[in-house]
Amino acid sequence: MKSKSKYMKGLGLKTISVLLIFWTLKSITLGQIVNPENITIYRDGVILKGKFYIAEGQGLFPTLLLLQGFPGNQTDVIGLGKILSQSGINVMTFNFSGTHQSDGTCSFENSQLDIMAAVEFLYYPENIVRFNIDTSLIVLGGYSFGGGMGMTYAIRHPEIKHVITIAGNDWGSFFEEYIRNPELKNTTDANIDRAVSTGITRFEKGGMPREIAEVGIDKLDPAFFLRKSASQLTTKNILIICGLDDDTSYDFILPLYRELKKEGAQNVQITALQDDHSFLKTRTDLANAVIMWIKAIPEGQKQ
Repeated sequence: MKSKSKYMKGLGLKTISVLLIFWTLKSITLGQIVNPENITIYRDGVILKGKFYIAEGQGLFPTLLLLQGFPGNQTDVIGLGKILSQSGINVMTFNFSGTHQSDGTCSFENSQLDIMAAVEFLYYPENIVRFNIDTSLIVLGGYSFGGGMGMTYAIRHPEIKHVITIAGNDWGSFFEEYIRNPELKNTTDANIDRAVSTGITRFEKGGMPREIAEVGIDKLDPAFFLRKSASQLTTKNILIICGLDDDTSYDFILPLYRELKKEGAQNVQITALQDDHSFLKTRTDLANAVIMWIKAIPEGQKQ
């Protein structure tokens, strides 16, 4: 019998880019509508559009900066904004540069700058008051594309203490396979072209996967290679959530978890759900895992 990892190298890998790129186009329309506030983030002349799900209740609340998948949507991220805000946790999300109504162009570098601008947004005094933000407990999280981007940002920013990755990608590992596997490359390129043709996504020159590979993935910031950079994440408080029926778990997520443990990470927790990349069947369980993890962060570990 083939191992799960070897199976993914064959049939499974051809679905990775589909999952990474298009699940968030169709998966976030479930459940009762909660009306978040529209927000605008300014980043060096680039205007980013987003939503803020304000926690219900009185006082200051922990806040989850929740990064979208690719290309994301203009509302929620796998339903977490709605559920968490009803459980005393603020959730802020936004569209990366070059996607949907946000200005600019899409690239790995711009996505990292977008995250920096979004983090700064949470610390503006007027926003602390407007959204009742407890600045001692701000968590950086992300789904799929956003999960990998958030982990890379945490590597480069020691001030980020608490990180959640939900079915997050390890872009370094992805590109190594993209170069080795023509089927994955062809599927990825076709899906990227489709995303561009819809007008939802606008790439910076050099920002498409084929262009990154042509230049050489050795030119990528080493922080995009999460597993290889695991030693730089060992001091973080990390929650990893994956789906047992999601092929990305076996080549990206579980190897990262094992490497973190090998490097001596003390505050890393993994939650595996019986679901695929969309988490359509386990949204409540996923939300509960996030809520319990955030609310269990002890005072001594807050920022």
